[in-house]
Amino acid sequence: MSTQKTIADNRKARHDYELYDRYEAGLELKGTEIKSIRRGKVQLKDSYISFYNNEAYIKGMHISPYEFGNIFNHDETRDRKLLLHKKEIRKLYQDTRIKGYTVVPVRLYLSKGLAKLEIALAKGKNLHDKRESQKAKDAKREIEKALKNQY
Repeated sequence: MSTQKTIADNRKARHDYELYDRYEAGLELKGTEIKSIRRGKVQLKDSYISFYNNEAYIKGMHISPYEFGNIFNHDETRDRKLLLHKKEIRKLYQDTRIKGYTVVPVRLYLSKGLAKLEIALAKGKNLHDKRESQKAKDAKREIEKALKNQY
């Protein structure tokens, strides 16, 4: 039985990037952010990972303010620190120094009550790569449809 509940999925990252190594990172949250996350008020679409002082941060992740909160509600798009092992941060940083590679958030989920972020080392796709992956997806769908109608 899985104890993971997906809150937000970054489908744009799967479309625009070819994903390689994946990592699980914790998030350093403040105040009512976890309550908003549990309600599903999160958007990963334009977010990205950056490195500063041997630490990883997620920038641009939008967590809506908790509507039952008070004046101490959080800033929606503030930079949030990612909780990773030092070795993982060092490896990801070194890999991003290679031309064309970046680190993108893939999905946000709850695991045993804690918010976790799945991040991946990624390389940008060219336009023809996107077309090829769409053709393969369409062909697979047609095959499944034909097999379903056959029985």
